[in-house]
Amino acid sequence: MRLENSPVEVEAAQPSAESHAKPIRARVREAGFRDYAQIAALESRYGLQPKSYEEWSHLWIENPVYRQLPKWPIGWVCENERAEVVGCIANIPLAYEFENQTLIAATSRALVVASLYRPYCFPLLSCFFGQANVDLFLNTTVNSKALKLHEIFRTLRVPTGIWDQSAFWITNYPAFAASLLAMKELPGGLALRYPLSAGLLLRDAVAGRALRMRPNKSAAEFCTRFDERFDRFWKQLRKSCSGRLLASRARDVLEWHFKHALATDKAWVLTMNSGSELSAYAIFRRQDNPAYGLKRMRLVDFQTRPGETELLEPMLLRALDRCRREGIHMLEAIGFCSDKQRVIESLAPHCRQLSSWRYFYKANNEHLAASLQNSQVWDATCFDGDASL
Repeated sequence: MRLENSPVEVEAAQPSAESHAKPIRARVREAGFRDYAQIAALESRYGLQPKSYEEWSHLWIENPVYRQLPKWPIGWVCENERAEVVGCIANIPLAYEFENQTLIAATSRALVVASLYRPYCFPLLSCFFGQANVDLFLNTTVNSKALKLHEIFRTLRVPTGIWDQSAFWITNYPAFAASLLAMKELPGGLALRYPLSAGLLLRDAVAGRALRMRPNKSAAEFCTRFDERFDRFWKQLRKSCSGRLLASRARDVLEWHFKHALATDKAWVLTMNSGSELSAYAIFRRQDNPAYGLKRMRLVDFQTRPGETELLEPMLLRALDRCRREGIHMLEAIGFCSDKQRVIESLAPHCRQLSSWRYFYKANNEHLAASLQNSQVWDATCFDGDASL
């Protein structure tokens, strides 16, 4: 079952009129904010949904890490002889913590190259992986078409989690069935919507996946902003997990990361408290697939105090309830370490195969590279890289 719609899945589409044309000469240069209009037009041409200028520039201008790196390139563009942008790749700085040290990480975003200039994918990625002031490169939305290029640059698969498979629950059977039929392009598909919906519901009930009757009396609460509790929680997390590689989850980073998603109700934050302090939180992000009319919510992060991973279950149940009430078609989870994955699997989700492994990394020094081969070092989630930006 395939219902994905990440940017890297779509950006490799080629207009048929250009598919057999010969490449044309071009040059690669550093991108600037002035390039937004042409970058957005290129993304739109190749099936992406470009961000508004405000959201696009926000990736850097309000990024707490970018503000500390004044010479950081926002990306690179490929420009033809007519000064037209025919290829681009974004370059976003992130902060990570490991062994009580702060690391500078880079994640790429939206590698798009026009068909006539497709060989320039390599020099664009060369600019990204050639950065000397970066400790760690992370690409978390790699698709099957970009896989070969990542192998050329000797990137490695993250050694924890299952990043070529999605676990999901259906929360609106008729609408989910309609999306599935649209994807299959079956003749008379609309008439099959309700029989398919009933069949899916019956199958889930028999398999124990029909969670709508399971009581959910958890103390998990939705909140609409990141308050001072998140900073205190992050300080505790850094101390207790100093031997793990963790993306910074300081309050200002969380506010930057989810600002526009929270403002448009495309992100949910669930918290559980112990007195006045956080004991756990989970963040969910909308990841719709407009091509098939699919409304999808994805679990992108879950953090808790050591030994309290079981708190994920009531938070998932609370999110599933909200998905049903708001007419969202499905809730899914991708990746996660074994402890968190065990809780996810205890709720009997469906599984679907993705087109490729999504999460690749490359360390820029030998000590870090050796450390990251240990799966216990990682707490990989869709908060990493650009997967939820």
